[in-house]
Amino acid sequence: MFRRGKDGEGRVVVELSDAGTGIDIRKQGTGLIVDFMKTSVPEHLRRKLDVTDFGTPVLGVETRVMGENVRMTITPKGLWEHNAYQTDNQFVVEVKEIVEDPNKLVQGTKIGYQGPRVSINYQNGDVRALLRLMAEELGLNAVISETVTGTTTLVLKDVPADQVIDIIFQQKGLDMRKKGNIIMIAPRDEIATREKLDFESRQQINELEPLQMEQFMLNYQRAADVARLLSGAEQRGGSAAEGGGAIATQKILSKRGSAVADPQSNILFVTDIPSKLAEIRTFIKTIDVGARQVMIEARIVEAQDNFNRELGAKINFINSKAVQLGGSGIYTAGGSMTPATSTTSGGVTTTTPPTLVQNPMMGINLPSYSSTGGTFALSLFNAAATRILNLELAALQSDGLGKIISSPRVVTANNVEAKIEDGTEIPYVTPASGDSPATITFKPAKLMLTVTPQITPEGTVKMKLEVKKEEADWTKAVAITGSNGVSYLNPPIKSSVVQTNAVVENGGTVVVGGVFINDIQNGVEKVPFLGDLPALGWLFKYKSEKTTRRELLVFITPRIISDKLRLN
Repeated sequence: MFRRGKDGEGRVVVELSDAGTGIDIRKQGTGLIVDFMKTSVPEHLRRKLDVTDFGTPVLGVETRVMGENVRMTITPKGLWEHNAYQTDNQFVVEVKEIVEDPNKLVQGTKIGYQGPRVSINYQNGDVRALLRLMAEELGLNAVISETVTGTTTLVLKDVPADQVIDIIFQQKGLDMRKKGNIIMIAPRDEIATREKLDFESRQQINELEPLQMEQFMLNYQRAADVARLLSGAEQRGGSAAEGGGAIATQKILSKRGSAVADPQSNILFVTDIPSKLAEIRTFIKTIDVGARQVMIEARIVEAQDNFNRELGAKINFINSKAVQLGGSGIYTAGGSMTPATSTTSGGVTTTTPPTLVQNPMMGINLPSYSSTGGTFALSLFNAAATRILNLELAALQSDGLGKIISSPRVVTANNVEAKIEDGTEIPYVTPASGDSPATITFKPAKLMLTVTPQITPEGTVKMKLEVKKEEADWTKAVAITGSNGVSYLNPPIKSSVVQTNAVVENGGTVVVGGVFINDIQNGVEKVPFLGDLPALGWLFKYKSEKTTRRELLVFITPRIISDKLRLN
């Protein structure tokens, strides 16, 4: 497996079946050879890999069988160095490019001196002769100036050769400059004077060098924008809301150079000296590339869980027989007396005595409830059906679960802000007052996603996010009445907003925000004293329990859109 490291190095990762496998790694010519002793490799891995597109110092990796061994040949380019290490069953070879430092005798990325170690006992010897010997020890092509004079005494044991030369430079005020594979050694003042004269000479050449014009056909960038970059004009650094403003850029053109853009053909005409035209050519080639695109998907999940429980009992007593109080002729409610009546038929008068009429009545009804759930009724009555005792048990339990999912998606270029909105605007009425008529203003109640993605070198996506979910709550609308007697309903806006910066891997999902609300309400209705009795108190008590849970989560998933589809 081949990967690109975070610093641009090429990494060859080998999975070993046995952590004790013998490995021999060495440089050979311009390549790197890795031999795995007494092992085998699957048939599909015996091939040559072209890894040039990874942009590392490694051009190719070839794996083949050599007798009982397996040989891996790594082909780098330019100046490079390698590092190999093993962790359990994984063996890794890193090949890193060496950036040549003209002020270092031995090139490499390691910190410190890296030359071969030498021991010196030099008494009052000539400095020029000592520098010549050290250059031969390091295998350097050295030119030592005639102005390097003096003697020195050194007694050193087992010291890197490049450190010895550095000590001599510090002691005698010397310095070096490297051109190709040749180093020039001279006093620091002499080198500084020479470089100053060389710089002034180049400046004079630039002022006298004839100008040339070159045209550039731009594919992705606008010619006018590139012309402003070359001339060092002010650029806009984002919107004012983001704190952006004018950004002054350094001029790339020379003093006599100019750039003219043709908006219609998107061609840029640059007039400058040949050396500057070469720099501008490289600059335009670097920036005139297609921007990578990113699709941002947001999922806003709003879940509601409702739970309601009611439990209670109702007892009532019905008496359908009137009861006389002593001999007074007064009866309790529940019955009434009809008066005596007389009828005459054929000269005969018949008198009907007063009678008692039974009327049902409700004696007890405790407590009251409004349950819409199931009830269980039990009635006890006497044989004459004159008295009935009713007992009703009421129980209600309701569960509600709701989920609302909103999924806005937007595609934008790398480092370009994108916004998507969906929703409506709520009219708000300001009632008439006096001679002023009613006015209407609109407030947004929308689902909005605003994002600015940035693709990192590691392939992750860094995002500046703003997710807003708004809706009108008509259940809490406020009625406003104007002077003309007309009423209007103005609802409040329920808003959920998340603003954050997040780094997410390509295709990964992260929760960038969430709100959890838990509302618990308990209520008890009972008959005083009777409702507090142990056990029997439930016959005179009604209890309700209501729980509402609301949870809002915002999920973000970025996906880098590939601009190339390739079949292997």
